[in-house]
Amino acid sequence: MAGQLTQRGALSILLFFTPAVTATWYAGSGYPDESYNEVYAEEVPQAPALDYRVPRWCYTLNIQDGEATCYSPRGGNYHSTLGTRCELSCDRGFRLIGRRSVQCLPNRRWSGTAYCRQVRCHALPFITSGTYTCTNGVLLDSRCDYSCSSGYHLEGDHSRICMEDGRWSGGEPVCVDIDPPKIRCPHSREKMAEPEKLTARVYWDPPLVKDSADGTITRVTVRGPEPGSHFPEGEHVIRYTAYDRAYNRASCKFIVKVQVRRCPTLKPPQHGYLTCTSAGDNYGATCEYHCDGGYERQGTPSRVCQSSRQWSGSPPICAPMKINVNVNSAAGLLDQFFEKQRLLIISAPDPSNRYYKMQISMLQQSTCGLDLRHVTIIELVGQTPREVGRIREQQLSANIIEELRQFQHLTPSYFNMVLIDKQGIDRERYMEPVTPEEIFTFIDDYLLSNQELTQRREQRDICE
Repeated sequence: MAGQLTQRGALSILLFFTPAVTATWYAGSGYPDESYNEVYAEEVPQAPALDYRVPRWCYTLNIQDGEATCYSPRGGNYHSTLGTRCELSCDRGFRLIGRRSVQCLPNRRWSGTAYCRQVRCHALPFITSGTYTCTNGVLLDSRCDYSCSSGYHLEGDHSRICMEDGRWSGGEPVCVDIDPPKIRCPHSREKMAEPEKLTARVYWDPPLVKDSADGTITRVTVRGPEPGSHFPEGEHVIRYTAYDRAYNRASCKFIVKVQVRRCPTLKPPQHGYLTCTSAGDNYGATCEYHCDGGYERQGTPSRVCQSSRQWSGSPPICAPMKINVNVNSAAGLLDQFFEKQRLLIISAPDPSNRYYKMQISMLQQSTCGLDLRHVTIIELVGQTPREVGRIREQQLSANIIEELRQFQHLTPSYFNMVLIDKQGIDRERYMEPVTPEEIFTFIDDYLLSNQELTQRREQRDICE
C-alpha cells in the first residue's frame, strides 16, 4: 500500500531535479527571492527511464511556515518517489499561495509550486477625534482598541481583531460629541435701589463657557435682562444656555435681588392730603402736604424718606384758615388767598334781590364741592351807605367793599359775579345765577393743577 508522510520545512517549497538545481520562495514579504522568479531545471540530454523503485525521484519538499503531507506508492518511508502526491498547508497565521496539492512527475519535477505568506490585515484608518492601539500591528489575532478624545463618546465596536481571512472583525466606530459644554454663571447678587427709584442698575461678567470636546462654542443665549439693565424690586432669575458644534447644550442660572429701602407709610393730615414722588415710601421719595379748602398748612411743607428708613422733619397739620379782615386795603385781603384759595365774589344791589337769593341758596347746598375745589365765597350786598360785605361770618369794612368792587369791576346796581383763580386772575363772569355744577365743571376743566386733578380723581364721590 502507498504510505503517508508529513514533512515540515524551514523556509520555502524547494523542488529538486538534480543536486545542482534549487528554487527558493521566501515567506514574510510573500515574494520569491529576487534571484529566482520561477522553478527551473538544467536541461537533461535525454529523458530518464521511469523507475518507481528510486527512493528520491523528485527532490524533497521543504515548506517554510507550513507542511507537506505526502502519499507514496512505495509506502510511508518514501516521500519523493515517482507518483508521490503531497498535500500542502500552512501554519496558523500564514496563507498558502499556489497549488494545494502537487505530484512527483516522470520528468522529476513536482506538478506545481506554492509558498506560505504571513496573514496581514490592511492598516486601519484613523478615526476623527479618536485613535487606536494594536497588540501586534496588522498581524493575525492582533487586537486594536479604539478610544476617543476627551469630550467624545465611542459609538460602535470598541475593538477589532485581525482574522485569518485578512479582514478585520466588526466595523469602524465613530467618536461622537455627546458631552455638553461646561458653563459657570456669575454669583448671585443683591443690590439696593437707587434714591427716589424703585429699580437698581446691575452689571455682571458673562458666564465662563468651555466645550469639553473640540472647544468650539457656537452660541450662548440669555433668558432675562442683559447686564446693565434696570431691575425692579424683587428676585430675578438670569439663565444662560451654551451650545456646542454638536448641538449639545448646558445651562446655568443666578439670581439678582433688588431691595428698596422703605420708610413707614405716611398718613395724610386731617382736612388734607399728600402728594408723593416715586412710590411714596421709598428711599428718596418726597411727600408734600396739602390742605383742603378753608384750611391752611401749619408746619413743614414736605418730608423726605431717608436712607435710614425714617422720614425727615415732623408732620404738619391743616388748621382752619384764618382770614384777617382788618386790613387797610382790598389788595391786603386778596393776598391772603394767593395760591391757596379760589374766590367767588358775588355782588348784588340788596339782600332781597331774586338772583342773589337764588344763587346763595344753591351754593349753600354745595359747600362740600366748593371746599373740595378750594373756593371761598365773598358776598358784597347793598349800596352805599348800607352795603354789607362778608366772608363766612366775618364782616368787611365799607372801604374794603368799595375797593373790591372797583378792583374786580363789580357793580352794586344789579346781580353780577366773578370767579378768580389762585393766582388772583379773573377767569369767568356771570350776570345771572348758575348752578354749582356749572361752576364745578369749569373749574375741573380749566383751573385744576395736576396735583388737584389727581386728588379730584381719588375723591370723585366724596361729596355724594
